[in-house]
Amino acid sequence: MSEFVYLFRSSESQQREFMGNPERAQQSMQVWLAWMRGLEEKGHLKNPGQPLGHTGKVVRGKEKAVTDGPYIEVKDLVAGFIIVEARDLAQAAELAKGCPMLEGGGSVEVRPVDEAVLGLNRKLDPERAARWRGALPE
Repeated sequence: MSEFVYLFRSSESQQREFMGNPERAQQSMQVWLAWMRGLEEKGHLKNPGQPLGHTGKVVRGKEKAVTDGPYIEVKDLVAGFIIVEARDLAQAAELAKGCPMLEGGGSVEVRPVDEAVLGLNRKLDPERAARWRGALPE
């Protein structure tokens, strides 16, 4: 099994529509949590990730220029991520089709974790790598 990162993307208007009023937000979260539980029950959820805030900074290039977020340059925002485990990229993409974000017009970018770099990290600092992967307590 390999690891894959799901990057959840949507526009600000799609996020507002998905969450809508308090009742809609509660319904959306219940659907989201049910999908996540399903991934977990089937052994695919490796790391539940984190939702990301709407603000941020981008540091670019040799000049290390800092700008307010990527918002001028992109049509959609990365809203959060999780890490799943799947046989291959095809299975990871198939699992992503169940993401509730798709119903609101968002997207799920499916990216493989670079196993070569991951292996190097494990060799350089195995204890920290195990903590990051949830195998050891903080």
